[in-house]
Amino acid sequence: MATVAIISQKGGAGKTTLALHLATVAQDAGLVSLIVDTDPQATASQWASWRNDEPPEVIDSPPPRLAAKVAQAQEQGAQFIVIDTPPHADSAARAAVETADLVLIPCRPSAFDLAAIQTTVKLVQLLRKPAFVVFTAGSPNAPRMYEEADELVGSFGISACPVQLPDRAAYRHASAEGRTVTETEPNGKAADEIRQLYKWACRQLDMSTFRQSGEAA
Repeated sequence: MATVAIISQKGGAGKTTLALHLATVAQDAGLVSLIVDTDPQATASQWASWRNDEPPEVIDSPPPRLAAKVAQAQEQGAQFIVIDTPPHADSAARAAVETADLVLIPCRPSAFDLAAIQTTVKLVQLLRKPAFVVFTAGSPNAPRMYEEADELVGSFGISACPVQLPDRAAYRHASAEGRTVTETEPNGKAADEIRQLYKWACRQLDMSTFRQSGEAA
């Protein structure tokens, strides 16, 4: 069992997109996956309704009830739980970090966005949880930009995930259908990147990844 929190106190970082995709890949890999939506805007819950509540399941939770809801879900068999959080909400971010085994901080690889994550980085450092920055929505063809962003993140005292999720139209098309890129374009670049990120996250969690056949991935 593992719980991953997706936090960033800056809006537009792609938290919900990352949460939905990670949970769906885990479900496709044969794990019982769950998304806990703590955002009052309930974007993840809306996505679930668009797909007629096809797995992974999405439940909502106010921050004070988050730990209890996660514990209950684990008792009921959830194996991979992803917590989606709202921007500009210290209480939700703190509750998610406290509950999580791994924290992912999505961030665009631009100077303004990178500077804005320092509050989030200080939170995970304060609570001493394993955390990584995930670069999202940048150019797919700008390696130097990612190198510079990686260096800046390192100066904050945190590491960047080696897998980036560049801006790709596939994400927008999939979301509009209540799907994910692994479902709408399973052989596309975006789907491959998401699967790489999932496998990397499982390694950080010391979890095995499983295919639907039950064979180790």
